Amino acid sequence: MLAGKLLISIVVLTALQGYSQQWPVIGKETKPWTRWWWMGSAVTKAGIDEQLRELNRIGFGGVEIVPIYGAVGYEKNYISYLSPQWMNMLDHTVNKAASLSMGVDISVGTGWPIGGPQVTAQDAATKMLVQTYSLKAGEVFKDKVIPNDQANLPGVFLNALTAYDEKGKPVVITGKVSPDGFLHWQPATGNWTLVALFAGKTRQAVKRAAPGGEGYTLDHFSSTAIVNYLKTFDTALGNSNHGVRSFFNDSYEVYNADWTPHFFNEFKKRRGYDLKPYLKQLTVKSGDELTARIKCDYRETMSDLMLQYFTTKFTDWAHLKKASNTNQAHGSPGNLLDLYAAVDIPEAETYGSTAFNIPGLRRDSADARNVDPDPNMLKFASSAAHVMGKRLASNETFTWLTEHFKTSWSQCKPEVEQAFLSGINHVFYHGTTYSTQGIAWPGWLFYASVNFVPTNSLWPHLKGLNDYITRCQSVLQSGEPDNELLAYWPVYDNWTYAGGTDMSFKVHDIDVWLHPTDFYKNLRYLQKQGYSIDFSSDKMLREAKVTGRSIKISRKGASYKALFVSKCKYMPVTTFEQILRLVNGGATIVLQQYPEDVSGLYDLKSNRKKLKALIASIVTTQKPDGSREAVIGKGRLIIANDIEKGLKLAGINGETLTRKGLQFIRRKTGQDSYYYIVNHTQKAIDDSIALNTNCKSVVLMNPLTGEVGKVAFDKQKKATLVRVQLQSGEAVIIKTLHAGSDMGTWHYTDAKQTPIKLNNEWELNFGSGGPFIPTDKTMKTVQPWTNFAGDSATQYFSGKAVYSTSFLLASKTADDYILELDKLYESARIIVNGHDAGIIWSLPFKESIGRYLKEGENRIEIEVCNLMANRIRYMDRNKMEWRKYHEINFVNINYKNFDAAGWKIQPSGLDGEVKIIPINYWK
Repeated sequence: MLAGKLLISIVVLTALQGYSQQWPVIGKETKPWTRWWWMGSAVTKAGIDEQLRELNRIGFGGVEIVPIYGAVGYEKNYISYLSPQWMNMLDHTVNKAASLSMGVDISVGTGWPIGGPQVTAQDAATKMLVQTYSLKAGEVFKDKVIPNDQANLPGVFLNALTAYDEKGKPVVITGKVSPDGFLHWQPATGNWTLVALFAGKTRQAVKRAAPGGEGYTLDHFSSTAIVNYLKTFDTALGNSNHGVRSFFNDSYEVYNADWTPHFFNEFKKRRGYDLKPYLKQLTVKSGDELTARIKCDYRETMSDLMLQYFTTKFTDWAHLKKASNTNQAHGSPGNLLDLYAAVDIPEAETYGSTAFNIPGLRRDSADARNVDPDPNMLKFASSAAHVMGKRLASNETFTWLTEHFKTSWSQCKPEVEQAFLSGINHVFYHGTTYSTQGIAWPGWLFYASVNFVPTNSLWPHLKGLNDYITRCQSVLQSGEPDNELLAYWPVYDNWTYAGGTDMSFKVHDIDVWLHPTDFYKNLRYLQKQGYSIDFSSDKMLREAKVTGRSIKISRKGASYKALFVSKCKYMPVTTFEQILRLVNGGATIVLQQYPEDVSGLYDLKSNRKKLKALIASIVTTQKPDGSREAVIGKGRLIIANDIEKGLKLAGINGETLTRKGLQFIRRKTGQDSYYYIVNHTQKAIDDSIALNTNCKSVVLMNPLTGEVGKVAFDKQKKATLVRVQLQSGEAVIIKTLHAGSDMGTWHYTDAKQTPIKLNNEWELNFGSGGPFIPTDKTMKTVQPWTNFAGDSATQYFSGKAVYSTSFLLASKTADDYILELDKLYESARIIVNGHDAGIIWSLPFKESIGRYLKEGENRIEIEVCNLMANRIRYMDRNKMEWRKYHEINFVNINYKNFDAAGWKIQPSGLDGEVKIIPINYWK
């Protein structure tokens, strides 16, 4: 018997090794990483070792250390940020992680946004303080020209004072104000309005700061602020990176920071005219076209300053430390594409949960944020990575996915798949809280996290999700991105708006600045038609070149078959000139229409004249479909109101697989291609799909199980026809090769035989968990353990329980046998005749178990883990203190005081039918 088991093990191991050889090499970066909050930095070396070992065991490739506020009662254990003791803990973490083949990133600050005690009043986030006065001819201005906001920080000063007569004619009189604030100026005639702009301070402090990290947030637009800020890190780090892979900066959440003291000089240098005469237009809440143009120039200057004085300097500093940097640009008042492009690892963020149409996927609207993550928001980061040739595009993943303690791994899967489809290939979980040893369950937790912590009752099955992500990322980090289209983002249409001042492109405001635009509408339509798209900024286009017929922005970046430009009202004339240069060099560019006008105020008449002349110089021919085409030099300019018609005229077609509801993203390695394909529709798909490639062999790869196999396919003139079988919620990777393949054959499922229903007696045994261990149960058929209402222990239990039964298999004639669970709350490890058959953690709830079955009697055990929710409910109903933290403490998904006492019992365990379905492979 032992020899038989050994033989089976060798066969299985050999098969698994065969699978692994076909996947790209697995390394620490192909695995998911997690944000690791150090509460009060109250860490110990023993605690660090213990948690890193557990994170490594469960499948994480690295951690991102972010110190935050601490737990009440543990103040004596706090370690001041960047102190010698803190650095000693960092060094220990890096060494321990390296011994486990894991990586370590750290944030450049505690909490968020960037700031700390080293930020002086001069370097703190700055805002406009605007005051208006009235003055008549001959009057002496008796008041001081000083800010009314006396609570502002030291160093606030008058930046400009401009007087306007009744016709709006400006006179800049800043020099007429003495150092003590008195105005020495009298108008000879008329009534005047005086507008004073002071460089004030927001007084915003770092949110969720850790001990030693408290202080003001940073002025992102200052030429010296980030340099001064990083000196503290230079002192702590010396000339070494201490083994840190990347320095991380969190999302821009600096509120009302719409100014910097030297803005006027920077504006004149960049925009070509003095802004001081236009204070009235700059500071009003709404206005005419002149106001909109002034504010466009102001916003473009803010973008320039953030790029040059914060982002680029941050990158340069990290490189001096021989490390990388990671930056979340979203939320910034700047061109997101340029900001993302200026760092090593652009990082996006998903927030909230998506209403997927996957049958059986649990989603209670009361437990979800009232936001719907938009994949195209993520593409600002991934596009920058693709066009600039950066290997990694990361994402802060699962932030506020559901209410605390109610997130299953099955809910995580489609969310992370959506990120992958958007070009993300390096996910960070949000996240894991370090918990000091000896803390009672549930340990220390962070208020906005899914809580990927060892105390999570679902933790034993997390490796299923982690292994899936690892396989996907091993493919999505391979080779190069393969998106055929580049889409120009017309940011000047956003910037040319008379309302407000700065314009931050926030994740939560996409209904305002993204969704209503023609740019977005074209994206969504073309994506549904099977086109793969990255975004381009004006700066990127200025750097673009044509290689053959392809457009390349960076030597290391991706190549694109065409650029398309959606309807836009405003475009710099220099951008349109570059578009024509690209066409002349051999590029194909599709315009929905010519830009209506130039952007900005400087040299407006001349620039309008240039744009008009450029458009007039284009000679087009009319096409039968109503579009127009101009051959300029080596390339083609197509003007088509319907972008897709223009692309088809250029001979560029989308992938037809999207017509079946499938979604995909491609990568290419030399002449070979990977298609990562996901079925988020409501229905199973068993059909042939056409891929826009020609090849000699095709391999299918299952990222859930690791299985691989070559398949037969049909060749068409410009396509390859491949059969796929995907149930709702499933994914597959198709690799097309320009060489033959000698690997084993992929097995398509043919006819399903009559299911074996396991409706005989079941035993239920409770294992680890709490607050109490319920007594074991015997059932005539499976049911959730929460159905035993008379046993209060089952109502409160969160942990692990095993359903087990035996059944007879008269003969083993099918090619395989699939275990299907009707309803699972929430994940399960399957043991068949003593063999670990794998984890069921995602929809559809099924697992192949045929290799472990035998003729005669078989024993099956289903080890189920449920949510933490019922145990937390028990603790809150019994007034047990488990959350006691400084600052925000612990809030619910709506940022109200957290209290689970009124929650309904969450169903736990198995429900419905448990079936074993014999299947035969398609021959």
